[in-house]
Amino acid sequence: MANPHFQNMILWAGNTVASRAKKDTPMFLPYASDQTYYMYSNDFFTYNSGDWTVTTTEAGSGNASEAITSGAGGQLLITNDDADNDLDFLQLKGESFLIDGTKRAMFEARFKVNDVDQSDFVIGLGITDTTPLDTTDGIFFISADGDAGLDFLVEKDNSATTTEDVATMADDTFITVAWYVDPNTSLVYYSINHAEPVGVANTNVPDDEELTVSFGIQNGEAAAQTMTIDYVTAMVER
Repeated sequence: MANPHFQNMILWAGNTVASRAKKDTPMFLPYASDQTYYMYSNDFFTYNSGDWTVTTTEAGSGNASEAITSGAGGQLLITNDDADNDLDFLQLKGESFLIDGTKRAMFEARFKVNDVDQSDFVIGLGITDTTPLDTTDGIFFISADGDAGLDFLVEKDNSATTTEDVATMADDTFITVAWYVDPNTSLVYYSINHAEPVGVANTNVPDDEELTVSFGIQNGEAAAQTMTIDYVTAMVER
């Protein structure tokens, strides 16, 4: 089945703006068949906790929670307990995505955070880890407490290619993030809100580890922060 979230993300490898306007050779066409790509996609009409490895710190007065919330298209609301550094991270069970540099791969998600400056959060693909904010392998977007800037990391064996401030987050405002690994170039591309993709060096693509969908949030102060996920999709060429 075609994935609608990629229908507007057509990337053009090494072409000029003029040649892209002529629709020269596409680097990636989004409507891949089920036989060409393996994929995971979730619009969060429902949430099954048994599908996820959930890591929490609950030092406050309540508990962390993950629950479907009202919103067009389905949304998952992640809510922390209310102590400083309390956290709630979700990772899809089973590390099913191998990005070895010979196959095309893509990730896209739409999410928001209630208080950007008082939260640490991450979303993308990574190894299963109890500390996703400090993982050693993955391709993901991440932001630190006290900074509204969103960074993009490509990391292998704790060595990262980091592109800082690829977007400026706003409180309680959805943002769409995406990345694409092109086996025909030496670049990994990222895109924010479906803007034209930007390429960064693929030096640290984690090609020796299977990865999984990962996201979550940590409090930057003694207040319960939230992260809302509209959808996540990951695809790798067979």
